[in-house]
Formats: sequence, structure tokens, C-alpha cells
Amino acid sequence: MPRDFNITSATGGAAFTVKIVPKANRTEIVGVQEDGTIKIRLMSPPIEGQANEELINFLADFLGCNKRDIEIVAGAEGRKKLISVLNVDAGRVNDLVRAVVPESFVDDTD
Repeated sequence: MPRDFNITSATGGAAFTVKIVPKANRTEIVGVQEDGTIKIRLMSPPIEGQANEELINFLADFLGCNKRDIEIVAGAEGRKKLISVLNVDAGRVNDLVRAVVPESFVDDTD
């Protein structure tokens, strides 16, 4: 059973780290890495903010919140990003991610 993810409560919401894999066959949460980072595959390429836009749209749908409540706080140009979400608490994010990820950690490749 994986340990808790690195999802922290923030004023009015939650913050967590994701690692994206662009140009995938489908957009989905793959799992959680050893350090608690949520690994997400995106169909969009990392060109002109397309992957970031898809990430925000995907997370808004997945978390059931408005996309304007999601912000990429750090790492907008890289694969590893710090995400802040307003109006969704850390416990809800944790529960939703646990419902879709396998029981074991995913590796850090790709």
C-alpha cells in the first residue's frame, strides 16, 4: 500500500506535485512516484503551453472544480510542476487519486 502522496493543505485548497509525460496515447493519471509526485500522461505536446492547458483542463475535470481555480505555481516550463487548487481540500485530492492509481508506486522513467 503506498504511503500518502505529497498533497498538502493550503489556504482555501490544496497543493501537490505532478510529473507530466507529454505526447502520450491518452490523457490519464498513471500513478504515484516514490516521492509522492502524481504522474500524468497527456496527449498534447509540450509546445506553446499546450500540455499545461491540457493538464489544467484534465485536473479541473478530474477534481470537479473550475479550471480558473487551478494554477501551475512552479515548473510551467518543465515536466515536474507544483499545482495549487483552490476550493478542493487535500483529503479529496488524495481520495480521488487513490481511487484511480494502482497499489504500487510507478517508476520515474519517461
